[in-house]
Amino acid sequence: MKLGLAYEMQRPTLDDHAVIDETIAQCVLADEMGFDYVWFVEHHFLTGFSMSPCPEVIFGALSKLTKRIRLGFGVVILPYHHPVRVAERVAMVDHLSNGRVDFGTGRSAPYEQTGMGVDPRDTRDMWEESLSMIPKIWEPGMFSWAGKFWQVPPREVLPKPFQHPHPPIWVAAMQPSTYQMAAEKGIGVMALGVSAPSVLAPHVQAYHEGARQAQPVGAFVNDQWLSSTVAYCDHDNKAARELAAKSLKTFFGPDRPYLKDQVNVYERLIEQWGGVPDHLQANFARYIKKDGISTGDAPDVDLSGGSGAIAQAIWNQLDADTLAERGVIVAGDPECCLDAIRIHEAIGVDQLQFLMATETIPHEKVMASIELFGKHVIPELRKSREGQP
Repeated sequence: MKLGLAYEMQRPTLDDHAVIDETIAQCVLADEMGFDYVWFVEHHFLTGFSMSPCPEVIFGALSKLTKRIRLGFGVVILPYHHPVRVAERVAMVDHLSNGRVDFGTGRSAPYEQTGMGVDPRDTRDMWEESLSMIPKIWEPGMFSWAGKFWQVPPREVLPKPFQHPHPPIWVAAMQPSTYQMAAEKGIGVMALGVSAPSVLAPHVQAYHEGARQAQPVGAFVNDQWLSSTVAYCDHDNKAARELAAKSLKTFFGPDRPYLKDQVNVYERLIEQWGGVPDHLQANFARYIKKDGISTGDAPDVDLSGGSGAIAQAIWNQLDADTLAERGVIVAGDPECCLDAIRIHEAIGVDQLQFLMATETIPHEKVMASIELFGKHVIPELRKSREGQP
């Protein structure tokens, strides 16, 4: 099992410079502590939530400040960029880091797409065309292309990647159809929705089986499954779990602009996180049906949203221990964090991506958590990886 850190570069106080400095310090420490990856998103217009519009820029700095940790584009939003420019920038970072780049791809969501002047209805086709182009751009010699969205006359595009033949390719995935498509194309899955391992287990198995028959879009098959989660480690088990649960719920809070276009958000999150636990089944028994959450009355709940209000009330009451024991969060003392990681490992997950640096968890706590993972959790995972007792 590999461990990575995910960075949105959240900035609720809009202190851009402090966020940049703190992020770099965390990544350098993660390298020293033995983390395998750092992943940076590409987001635009999400004021207060994310300040990571150009991962390649911060990777330029990290390529010289770190030694071994891999630098993951998590992800490049392909419809926003000319594929030649993407290929050039990823290859340049690959050289600067001596071959430590992973290339994640995605399409983003309507809120950002429309802000960039991109029609959301075109983004799937744009992503597919760009994804087909980039590995070919990285091949030796001249490149040309005549497609629906991009046309390139014969040109030599340099540099080629440092890694031969090119960096591993991934896709951000939130639904089974994307998992299947990733298997067919031979690219890694980045399951970024934060889900309980029990929910993802059949999809992970199906993906790994499907990848065996892949027709890779690149030069090789990257058959890795990455799952995202919120993580926080502290010697105080209860406090660590509570803080991680708060961070997770703040991340998916109702005020988030990227959730505004989505329907039945909290019904889906409850399902992703393993369903309604027994103790809440009892509390909300009158309002839970076998086929979903009813629209009946519930005490102390604003019902203006119908079944959505019931779902949000249940979601709000999902407790930290339940989330930790299900593996939705990796939180607690080092032993409990290791136990949660094992749940993911048991279903075939190859890498866990931790969202640790959020507006909820301050810099000094993130640094302490990274250090605890490095001293107490990562060594145990290495023993297992190497087959040691």
